[in-house]
Amino acid sequence: MSRDFVNSICATFPGADLSDPWGGGHGAWKVGGKMFASMGSATPGVSVKTDSIETAQMLIDAGVGTKAKYFHRSWINIPLDGDEEELRHRLIVSYDIVRAGLTKKLQNSLPPRSE
Repeated sequence: MSRDFVNSICATFPGADLSDPWGGGHGAWKVGGKMFASMGSATPGVSVKTDSIETAQMLIDAGVGTKAKYFHRSWINIPLDGDEEELRHRLIVSYDIVRAGLTKKLQNSLPPRSE
């Protein structure tokens, strides 16, 4: 898998935008201005949000990912050479968590995410 694979998934999410906020080849996927996935310019993998510090730690303990550098402890870094379906699932969950935290007006302006 690659950055292109991650981008191809995230691009299907309603209202999702890709930017390089820090320059240098970073990739930050956002919905409503809030980040749900980030790829560094040098660090392999993609960092995603989980619903809690406990969930993040459970996923780290299970070997799904590692602590996401520079992010809150509720974020994990998923390797690009891991399980494709797990990566897809984690991207969807992260997007859904961030989208649910947007204002109701903004949530209602976005079409539903298709499965």
